Order: sequence, then C-alpha cells, then structure tokens
Amino acid sequence: MFFKILIYYILGYVNISVEGYFIERFINICISKGILLWNLKRKKSSFLYANIGMKEFKKIKEIAKITKCRVKIERKKGLPFILHRYKKRKLFFAALIVVILFIFGMSNFVWNIEVTGNNTISKEEIMTEVSNSGLKLGILKQKIDTKNIINNLRLKRDDIAWVRNTP
Repeated sequence: MFFKILIYYILGYVNISVEGYFIERFINICISKGILLWNLKRKKSSFLYANIGMKEFKKIKEIAKITKCRVKIERKKGLPFILHRYKKRKLFFAALIVVILFIFGMSNFVWNIEVTGNNTISKEEIMTEVSNSGLKLGILKQKIDTKNIINNLRLKRDDIAWVRNTP
C-alpha cells in the first residue's frame, strides 16, 4: 500500500471533497472498480475528504453522477504539480542538473589520502611509497588496484606488518 501511495506521489494525486447523501455507495463503487482512495476522512454525514490519483479522478466523475454526489478538488499534490509550478524556471533546473552531475562526477576521484596509526615510520615515507605504487590525488577510483598497492607496500617495507584501505 505504501509503495502505491509513493507511486501516486510521483505521478500526482489530488485531495478531493465529496458531498452528497450516498457517500457509502460512492466508496463501494470506487472499490468495486479498483479505484484507490486513501486518507478517507468523514466530516458530518454528507462530507468526505479523500486522496485519489490523477488518472483515476476522471473515473470518479461518472461515479459521482451515479450516486448524485458532488466532487470538488481541494488540493493538487505530487511531482507533476510541483514541476508545473516551476516550469518557467528552466535555467534553474538546468543548473541543478549540472551541479548534481558535477558532484557525482567529482565523487569518482580520490581527493584525500590519510595515513594513521604509524609510530615508527614517517607519513612522508609511506606517502612516497604509496604514490610510487600508483595512488595519487586526483586519480579515478576505478583505476586504483588496492590489492596491488598494499602488496607492493608490504613487499618494499619490512617494517610494515599490516595495511588497510578504507572507502
């Protein structure tokens, strides 16, 4: 049920108010036709507030005529309505997409190398050995062979017993 409601948020849904004396019949016909109503709230005996998907709202009009109920849209919610509200701001969305792509692109590079837990060997010595093995700032993460770098570091230095890489 939650997954369906999430899909309706992406596709768009409306808050409706139904007014009439045959609200129970209205709900029963909706259920029999497979129309999903959620967040049903009844106010008095002749008012009903509910949420319904945009595509299913057209089917509701026929049911409202049959049951002699009046259906009114209270609020429109969901992604299509938000995008429609900001459709004139195309440059904003283009800049947002560029920033998101830039962040994802830059996250594929190594920007920091940290050496911790060493007491006898200086950080500079370890960093030179690691950079000679192929790990440098600005390199693509896919081009890094961590097993090879760790093995080279342990083979070249006898005073190193253990090396660990962290993501």
